[in-house]
Amino acid sequence: MTSKYWFVASLVLGVTALAHAQVTLTHVHGLAYSSDGKRLMIPSHHGLAVYEAGKWSKAPGPQHDYMGLAATANHLYSSGHPAPDSGLVNPFGLIRSTDSGKTWEKLGLEGETDFHLLAASWNTGAICVWNPAPSSRIRQPGLHCTGDAGGSWRAADARGVKGELISVAVHPDDVELVALGTSEGVFESSDGGNSFSQIAPGPGTAVFYDLDGKHLWYGSFDKAAQLVRARLRQGPSSRIKLPAVGDDAVAYIAQNPKTRDEYAIATFKRSVFLSKEGGRTWKQIADNGKAR
Repeated sequence: MTSKYWFVASLVLGVTALAHAQVTLTHVHGLAYSSDGKRLMIPSHHGLAVYEAGKWSKAPGPQHDYMGLAATANHLYSSGHPAPDSGLVNPFGLIRSTDSGKTWEKLGLEGETDFHLLAASWNTGAICVWNPAPSSRIRQPGLHCTGDAGGSWRAADARGVKGELISVAVHPDDVELVALGTSEGVFESSDGGNSFSQIAPGPGTAVFYDLDGKHLWYGSFDKAAQLVRARLRQGPSSRIKLPAVGDDAVAYIAQNPKTRDEYAIATFKRSVFLSKEGGRTWKQIADNGKAR
């Protein structure tokens, strides 16, 4: 094993393909589809949960605490903390996988930073994070983006943003388009995050750029959870009917890259829903962290 790579998979099928009843989402720290559209992946406090062909399983290897999982057409990016007794440096900094999370490559800031809020551009591979504290590569807190997988970082001014940051998204094709959800609203930028315009009142619980490149999805809460699909640059919007979630709200949104009418949402209380009809109907696949 080199210092740059570590192995996170080699268990036999009988161990790794756990029955769905054994999968519990102790936290939900992201939501992403694999590039082939076959697997929905959810990072949790104890490893990566996978939903494939109607069944839940746990990804093989140590049960790391993955944070901020984000997918592109070719890679997975994440941050977080190593599993107990793994011998790995805590926190991870920025890490990358080319094989759906079986192995991971270290990209820097190991032992320095844990990115809870991390987003990636599906086609360009650009990454934006909300940096919690100064580090060796990122000198100040706040919004930062990289186009070379963490080799260098650009600070974004984030002018016009109000409230505490909850969610972040980057357009799949245009790295100048960045969206933020905060405790006071949903904000949209067309200059790489330097300045933002508010497009919806708060709180903006989740933001996600549709892979069609024309729409922004966002979650909010006003007496009840809401999910909205809006045309970019403050265009017309439509409300998506949600299943009954009580006082819960949408925390993450993902889209199947191969079957683009299929969307997934995860809530703050760890319920997960799938729609194969563009959000017209939903099927619940996890209820308060318990897999179905």
